[in-house]
Amino acid sequence: MAKLYFHYSTMNAGKSTLLLQAAHNYNERGMETYLMTAALDTRAGQGRIGSRIGLGREADGFETDADLFAKIAARLEQGAVACVFIDEAQFLTAKQVWQLARAVDDLGVPIMCYGLRVDFRGELFPGSAALLALADEMREVRTICHCGKKATMVVRQGHDGAVLRDGAQIQIGGNETYVSLCRLHWREAMGDTPG
Repeated sequence: MAKLYFHYSTMNAGKSTLLLQAAHNYNERGMETYLMTAALDTRAGQGRIGSRIGLGREADGFETDADLFAKIAARLEQGAVACVFIDEAQFLTAKQVWQLARAVDDLGVPIMCYGLRVDFRGELFPGSAALLALADEMREVRTICHCGKKATMVVRQGHDGAVLRDGAQIQIGGNETYVSLCRLHWREAMGDTPG
């Protein structure tokens, strides 16, 4: 039975690496996969999923107005697909998450989404909120704070290294922009000191 999966974490936990490894495992066994990623994230190149450790693969980019059910159905018309993989799932719209759920239910294809749970302000991304509500299975991908505790939050830094407390929810960046922290150190970085 096909399911909708959400693998979530903070920045630099290895979500894209896990996605690429899982897709490789399918392909190694002769099963086709369909990889998709948010078109606005071009850090690895347009229509490409890349990991910090150097792995990468071509993927079909999607915009926020794309009908993902239609894209998946069109891909299935070209031949069987054992699994659909979606990177940067936090950039999905709630409507697109419903389209993915329908693809799982009506087309019978498993879909594995990988993305951030919260933004630098500690707020859920719309795509992540919808996935938390609709996914059949959720798995946390863990990474650590500088203190050794599990990192569940992320701060955004300016060019000078100062922590930013406001701004647009979406700003593409990597280690130069974001730092993963535990909740306590995130609170401290955001100016919410104990007491």
